[in-house]
Amino acid sequence: MRFRHPDGSTVHLAYCTNVHPAETLDGVLAQLRDHCEPVRRRLGRDRLGIGLWLARDAARTLVTDPSALRGLRTALDRRGLEVVTLNGFPYEGFGAQQVKYRVYRPDWADPERLDHTTALARVLAGLLPDDVTEGTISTLPLAWRTAHDETRAARARTALRTLADRLDALQDLTGRSLRIGLEPEPGCVVETTRDAIAPLTAIGHDRIGICVDTCHLATSFEDPHTALDALTGAGVPVVKSQLSAALHAEQPHRPEVRAALAAFAEPRFLHQTRARTPDGPLGTDDLGEALHTGALPDGVPWRSHFHVPLHAAPAAPLTSTLPVLKSALTRLAGGPHPLTRHLEVETYTWQALPAALRPRARAQLADGIAAELALARDLLTDLGLKELP
Repeated sequence: MRFRHPDGSTVHLAYCTNVHPAETLDGVLAQLRDHCEPVRRRLGRDRLGIGLWLARDAARTLVTDPSALRGLRTALDRRGLEVVTLNGFPYEGFGAQQVKYRVYRPDWADPERLDHTTALARVLAGLLPDDVTEGTISTLPLAWRTAHDETRAARARTALRTLADRLDALQDLTGRSLRIGLEPEPGCVVETTRDAIAPLTAIGHDRIGICVDTCHLATSFEDPHTALDALTGAGVPVVKSQLSAALHAEQPHRPEVRAALAAFAEPRFLHQTRARTPDGPLGTDDLGEALHTGALPDGVPWRSHFHVPLHAAPAAPLTSTLPVLKSALTRLAGGPHPLTRHLEVETYTWQALPAALRPRARAQLADGIAAELALARDLLTDLGLKELP
């Protein structure tokens, strides 16, 4: 979906396909048929943006076989879909029964991460619509914190500088300008937007910026305006933003609140949880740990890294951090010029929701994704942007 900002620039809205993970190119093509096109039809649009997640095997196929890349581009066009951004965070296995800490490997100190992201950039350059010259890729925020020391930090900086040089060369070759955004996430080396400023300044290249995920921003109890002011002041580009909402519990000491939270403690994904204290957030790596170990004070609000559907907040006594998303979006897209032109709805946890809330069929999932996109569309038009055909 495309929108005209009052300054005349085009803002793109997509949804991320990591909600229907596939490891192979055949699986990606099936996603387009079974999920993405039905979502487009529900929205009544001739064209829908998708943020593709391409696992290692699918990316390798596309980068080594020009006919495969042409075939994917043809399939996108035939189904009324377009790609201006990729989710390069998960490397492989995002559809596994247990993902947890695996999603942070390989990290930016490992050569596989540089190779994979280079492949993604080459693929994206071939997928961009004919009238679009700028593409973006989100990636993990350097590493999970426990796997990082100064030696590995230096390797990561070198890898990202190498990537920037490769992107320069790719633009010279193709005319397509691509940028990478580190995506701050609780528990990682770059946990907050503030944590991103020093390493990105040290790398010192405008092709390497930040991806602001509004669920992660909210989980860390960051104020969107303060965070975005700091990034702007430091000259850190907001490459893209993922529109998502976290799980919020105002009174976690109450038994009914803890019972409601427990329904979201599931074995597949990591749900980092933070408590808001006068001295700053305190955290655990997972929601179950917060509920069962007493590691967090329960007299203050908690937020958990669980991407809940944008249009359907959890039932009381829980809620979502949709107000944080709205506040962030006002700064990202509502000013005299957009801070980023690539927005991506990223609720990948539909099948991890408590059983009563999970979609039971493809049609229900498509309905839900379309409803999220409709909400995001309405927020953008309320900010003065005009939806384009």
